[in-house]
Amino acid sequence: MDLLLQILVNGILLGGLYALMALGLALVWGVLNIVNLAHGALIMLGGYATWLLFMRAGIDPFAALPITALALFALGYAIQRGLLNLVIRAPMFNTLLITFGIDVVLAYLAQYWFSADFRTINPRYAGTNFTLGSTTLPTVQVAAFAIAIGLTVAIWLFLLHTRIGRGIRAAAQNLVAARLYGVSPRSIYAFTFGLGAALAGVAGGLYGLVSQINPYIGGPLTAKSFVIAIIGGLDNPLGVIVGGLALGVIESLTALYIGPTYRDVASFGILVLVLIVRPSGLLGRTS
Repeated sequence: MDLLLQILVNGILLGGLYALMALGLALVWGVLNIVNLAHGALIMLGGYATWLLFMRAGIDPFAALPITALALFALGYAIQRGLLNLVIRAPMFNTLLITFGIDVVLAYLAQYWFSADFRTINPRYAGTNFTLGSTTLPTVQVAAFAIAIGLTVAIWLFLLHTRIGRGIRAAAQNLVAARLYGVSPRSIYAFTFGLGAALAGVAGGLYGLVSQINPYIGGPLTAKSFVIAIIGGLDNPLGVIVGGLALGVIESLTALYIGPTYRDVASFGILVLVLIVRPSGLLGRTS
């Protein structure tokens, strides 16, 4: 029983980070109708940016996250205005091709700059933990979980209660009506993609604290983010939290009872089940 409880706690902590990874992808997909295949590469760059700030500038990884977010926001904004805005009304296949191309370019640039070696972000408190009853909680993973969930809720409140957030929601729901109320699609789209990239950057920084990063982690992270976005629904950030937590727990239980090699099989099995039973996602709106 103690082992099962520990596995469940580990799955929940992992799921919070998964939710933050998927939030940027879901936001861009829901507003711009673009499945961003470069999302995982942006997470990877966020991990490297945080690692660089920690190793070269001596900035604590958690303190470096706002800097990483600003840098990735600027990169995402530039990508949307300079590249994706040119094909924003093109068929989805075109946007898939261009985001795949961006993913490849970013991966090769990361390899050129950082080599293909695995990197880890190891502050002095990386190995510390504390106990809660019979459960051991790693300090870094708990902090990463709290930041991930807090940031996801903050984005939900931002979308609900700010002018820009309402503009993003309006553009996602009815672009024609949004234009009538003074919403500029070009500005909203660029800001949304930049915000998605910033969230990916923070997720990458947290990922680097709990796992290893290299230039080629982007593909698997994009796939995982895609699964969570579908499970949770594209129109509700809280649904992404539920999807991330569910996936984290399912992967942990699968690794315990079946084997770690079947974690991805379980993930995509849950995706198929959700698409059959509830295509709009667990908390998505039904038509």
